[in-house]
Amino acid sequence: MSFPGSLLPAYSLSPLQWVLLILAAAIIGMSKAGIGSISIITVSILAWIFGSRASTGMVLPMLIFADILAVKHYKRHALWEHLVKLLPWIAAGVVFAAVFGHLINDRVFKQLMAAIILVSLAALIYYEKRPLASVPDHWLFAGSMGLLTGFTSMIGNLAGGFSNVYFISMRVLKNSFIGTAAWMFFLLNLFKLPFHIWVWKTVTPSTFKLNLVLVPVIAGGFYLGVFLVRKLNEKGFREVILWLTIGSSLLVLFDLR
Repeated sequence: MSFPGSLLPAYSLSPLQWVLLILAAAIIGMSKAGIGSISIITVSILAWIFGSRASTGMVLPMLIFADILAVKHYKRHALWEHLVKLLPWIAAGVVFAAVFGHLINDRVFKQLMAAIILVSLAALIYYEKRPLASVPDHWLFAGSMGLLTGFTSMIGNLAGGFSNVYFISMRVLKNSFIGTAAWMFFLLNLFKLPFHIWVWKTVTPSTFKLNLVLVPVIAGGFYLGVFLVRKLNEKGFREVILWLTIGSSLLVLFDLR
């Protein structure tokens, strides 16, 4: 199935692949509205359609467009003190992944990352049950979460689990959680873009044309996500984030591609 008008001459997708691609674009938009870890579902969808490494570049411009919507909508809620702690470590994680990522088997690494995210959830549940005074504030905690966020984001767009652990462990409330994450991922994804263009060569004019076709779907998913987030209270929001992270991590773990 070719796209009308030969806008996408390099792609010949089946009807099922188009349906899944549109679904993935809508999920990306919803995730940037605050339903964060649901975006991990798109990792499996796009890897099935395009292959593991190629899918990381295919999704990146889609993420950046959704990031722009999120930053515009939630910008007043960002907590920059958390970003200042995380961003240098995130950048280091991205650089490390960009340099060494070509040595890693994509399928094994994706499964390993899903397992690590599940382990991080155990820490998340642990910190949820601790008194606020005992929440970790040592620089090593922010540093390790930042490194893992940058590294896993570059390798497979699997950073949501680790950033969720940090923000929820810091008792960041719903709107501040979404606003801070919006700025973090916007800056992170912009930083990744040159590596995908010139090092991995996974973002190309052809992939960008396909991204442009999906922009209305991403926007629609974003505003649907905004509506759903408004319906969730603080407790419900934290529970949704937790269970979506578990479910989507399992989906990645058992991806059989």
